[in-house]
Amino acid sequence: MPVTISFTTSLLESHCIIDARTPLEFAEDHIPGAFNIPLLTNEERVQIGIIHKQAGPQEARIRGLEITCSRFGAIVNEIASCAAGKPIIVYCWRGGMRSRSVAVLLEATGYDVCQLKGGYKAFREQVTAYFEHFVPPAPLLVLHGMTGVGKTTFINNLDPDQYSIIDLEGLAKHRGSAFGAVGLAPPPSQKNFETSLWNQFRLAQKEHPIILEGESQRIGTISLPGNMYDVMSNSAKVWCTASLETRIKRLSQEYGHKEYQEAMADSLLRIKKKLGGSRYTEMTAMLAAWDIEGLARELITNYYDKLYYRHRDWVPDAELSLEDMERAKDDLSMFQKCFYRRGQKS
Repeated sequence: MPVTISFTTSLLESHCIIDARTPLEFAEDHIPGAFNIPLLTNEERVQIGIIHKQAGPQEARIRGLEITCSRFGAIVNEIASCAAGKPIIVYCWRGGMRSRSVAVLLEATGYDVCQLKGGYKAFREQVTAYFEHFVPPAPLLVLHGMTGVGKTTFINNLDPDQYSIIDLEGLAKHRGSAFGAVGLAPPPSQKNFETSLWNQFRLAQKEHPIILEGESQRIGTISLPGNMYDVMSNSAKVWCTASLETRIKRLSQEYGHKEYQEAMADSLLRIKKKLGGSRYTEMTAMLAAWDIEGLARELITNYYDKLYYRHRDWVPDAELSLEDMERAKDDLSMFQKCFYRRGQKS
C-alpha cells in the first residue's frame, strides 16, 4: 500500500500534487498548484453516495469499480504527464478511497507516489488555523484612501523586489465598493479566497514589507479570515490622496466601458435608498446618457465620500499623494525604509 504523509508546505515544491476529487470540489477550493484528475465525475460521485447510503459501502465500491476501471490507464498516463518525473502525492476529500485507489494504481505501475493523510480536509484545517491567530511573516503597510484615488493601481505597479504585494480586491474579484463587482469575474468561494491569501503570505519575503489596501471586514461577498482585519487595523497605515478631478478621471477610466452599463444600473438600484429618490433619478439619467464623468462626480461627492471613512478614528502613520504615482513610489520608499527599520527594532 502507498505510504501516507501529512501536509507540509515543502510538498508544494517537491511533489506533483494530484487532486482526485470531482471538478466541482476542485473549483470550490484546492491545494495550490494541484492538478485535478478526478476519479469520479460530479454526477458519478452523487450516484455512488446514494448507493453507499442505501445499500452500504461494499455495493458503493463495486459500483465505483464498474464505473472507473475502463479509464484507469488514461488516469495513470495523465498523472504521469503532469508529474514529469517528480514524486506524486494524491489527495481527495479526507484521505479516503478515491485518493487511495489512485495511489494504488500509480504504485502498481511503478510510480513514486504517496497519499495525503487527511486529504483536503487536513490542508483546510491548516489554512483556517493560520488565520485564527494571524501573525504576518513581515510588517504590514496598509494603504487607505477615498474611492478613486488609485490605490489598487498604485499597489499593483510597485516594485516586487522592494515589497511583497497582496491585492485583496484582486483575490476577492471585487473592488470593495457599491460598483465593486462591475466588469469582474464571479467571486471565488470563501475557502478559495483564504487558500489564495494563505499562499501569498507563504510566498511573501520576510525582508520586505507587505503592502495591502485597507479594506472593511467584507470585500463584496468575501470576508477577511480569522483576526486578519484586527491585525491590519493595528499595522502601519498610509493615507492616500488625490484631487477630486483626478479621482473622477480615474473612476471614469475604470468604469467607462459601454458593456458595463447594465451592471452599473443594477448597482445604482441597490443603493437607491441610500442615495434618495431624486438623486437616484438624476444618476440614472446620467448613466442612460453615458455621462460617466458626471456620474463619477456625483457618486464621489454624494455617496462614497459621505459613506466611507466617515468615522475614521485613527491617525495615519504617513500621508501619500497619488496625484503623481511615480513620485508617490519614491515617497513610499522613503517611508517604508524608516518604518521597516523601526519594525525590526520592535
